[in-house]
Parts: sequence; C-alpha cells; structure tokens
Amino acid sequence: MAEVEYVNASCIYPGATAPSVDSLNLEIQNGEFMVLVGPSGSGKSTALRMLAGLEEVSSGEIRIDGTDVSNKPPKDRDIAMVFQNYALYPHMSVAENMGFALKLKGVSKEERNAKVREAAGLLDLTQYLDRKPKALSGGQRQRVAMGRAIVRSPAVFLMDEPLSNLDAKLRVETRANIAQLQARLGTTTLYVTHDQVEAMTMGHRVALLKDGKLQQVDTPRNLYDRPGNAFVAGFIGSPAMNLRVVDLVPGGAQLGNIVLPLSPAVASAANAAGLKQINLGVRPESFHAEGQGDPNEKVDATGLKIEVKLVEELGADAYVYGELPGDNADSKPYVVRFDGRVPPRIGDVLKIDVRTGEEHAFHPETGERLG
Repeated sequence: MAEVEYVNASCIYPGATAPSVDSLNLEIQNGEFMVLVGPSGSGKSTALRMLAGLEEVSSGEIRIDGTDVSNKPPKDRDIAMVFQNYALYPHMSVAENMGFALKLKGVSKEERNAKVREAAGLLDLTQYLDRKPKALSGGQRQRVAMGRAIVRSPAVFLMDEPLSNLDAKLRVETRANIAQLQARLGTTTLYVTHDQVEAMTMGHRVALLKDGKLQQVDTPRNLYDRPGNAFVAGFIGSPAMNLRVVDLVPGGAQLGNIVLPLSPAVASAANAAGLKQINLGVRPESFHAEGQGDPNEKVDATGLKIEVKLVEELGADAYVYGELPGDNADSKPYVVRFDGRVPPRIGDVLKIDVRTGEEHAFHPETGERLG
C-alpha cells in the first residue's frame, strides 16, 4: 500500500496549445479508493497514465510514498494497471495470463501457482484457470485482468474505465465486486471513469476534472450535497440538477412564477458580489408536488407552475420534464421526480413546492458556489 501525491503536475502533449492536465494537486491516502471522473477530454485518463509512467510529466511532480517517481520507468513504480480492453494474451490460459508478470520477474513456478490460485479464489475464477480468454464472457475476462494485477501485490492499482465494455447489468454487478475486492485487499487505488454513477457508488472520494483542471475533490455525499461550482452541480447526479440563471428580487430569486426565498448566507454573498442574478440550482427530488390538473386550470401563485412535456416512467419513480413560465425555446427542460405509481400526463400543469433549504446558488459568471 502507498500514498500518492500529484504536486502541481501538468502534462502538455507535443503540438498542443493547452495542457491536458493543468497543475493537478491531489493526495490519495494509503488504502484509499479514489475515483477520477469527468467528461471526455477532461484529462482523467492522462492523469492516470502520468502516474503509470505512460505519459510524461511536463512540470510538477508525482510522488509515491514521498518519493518523486516522475522520471522513473513504469516497471520501477510498483503499480499494476487494469485496462479497458482487458489486454489478455489469447494464446495463454487464464492461469498463464494471471501469472505472466510474475514469470517475467523470475518468480518460481510454485510461488506463481500459489499466488494465481489465491487470486482466482478471490475472483471466483478457480474453475476457469485452464481456459483460454476466448472461452470466457466479458465479465470473466475483466476478472482475469483484475487477477493479473492482484497477483503482483502492487503498491497502487490503476484502473482505466475497466467496465466500459460490459453491458449495463454486468457493469452494476462488477463495480460492486471491484469495490468489495478493494476493501478486502486495502490497496491504494486510482480508478478512472466518465460515468458519475460509478464514481458515486465506488469511490471513498471522488475527484472531478474539467478541461484538465481539478474542480472539486470530496466524498460522494459531499459532492452531491454541496457542489463547489455549477459544473460540479450539473455533472454529479442523475438526472442532473436543474440550473437556471434567475433574477434577484425582493424576498429571494424569481423562479418561474414564484419568488424562492434564499438563505441569509446566499443573500449576503450575492449582495457582497453586487449581483442582480444568480445561477439557481434545484435537484429533481427537491420538490413536493401539490397536485395536477388540466392545462387551462388556474394555478395558485404560491406553487411553482410546470407544464409537463415528457414523462419517463422508471417503476418506483417517474421523472417529469417540463416547462416553467418564462422559459424560451433554448431553456433546458425542468426535471421533477414523482412517485412512479401516480405519474402525471403530458400536457398536465402541475403546482410544486421547493423543499426548504434544498436550493443551491452559484455565481452566474464564475460558476462558484454562493453561501
């Protein structure tokens, strides 16, 4: 096990005008499962490859247990990597694939076999040790790739989108297996994914990147409950948080047909910044529906009016995509979660209340959190 530190670490590809990873400062604690997440092109895979030694560190340092490894070759960093495409040797059996790195190191056959059997037992692969990769399912191949990393007993596991080639059901099952396995082994792990659901369900902490810059690093719960800026707020959560740039008026913020009261901290921060508008965020589950009726029904001004444009029924829940008063053609649909047993219909006009204290406010230009 080991501690990992990125210290002002940057990577600029030859010919590029901007760094793919820009002055990254990140500490991964001993035994921690850290997830790097972000949209395509955010620099998350580059950051992982810098740690692996597969990309050059243009400036700054990467340290493992306090030692700068920025200029060390990959073989001297005591890391093991699990790739998206498994990277198994098709002519070798499962056991040979898992033990190949140990064979290259000159480990005796007896010791190799013992380590392979131990890893196979952890991964429920014992019965497949004599098979070739082509005789395995995608999930089994991924477990073999995990086993190959485990037998090396590295200081750090690196996983680069290891579940992206699996179907949805198997992805859910395998991510739970990986999280349980990491907890048992206690190996420091850096896991890269573009899937925020994976990030939220697997990581002890999550680091969110955008355009090569670290936006926020925190526990999944804190990222969800208190996003540091509007980008984090819109990225973390499925469906995403509703974000609207709204006017500040006496009593709060003008959202659709209602004035939403703001906390003293938000009101004070907005006033100090001289703002006339804020970017107001409300999550789909932060509403209480008072009722629904036909589109011509007069809706009381005390509730937020929303006209239903689309309903997604997911069994226990239903998500309503609607339009607020004052929305224009460029406005994103406003999303509200409903009880899936009694979903509204397209064309209904609903009256909903925002749950007290569940709103989020961000600077309309910088995106930084207010209050």
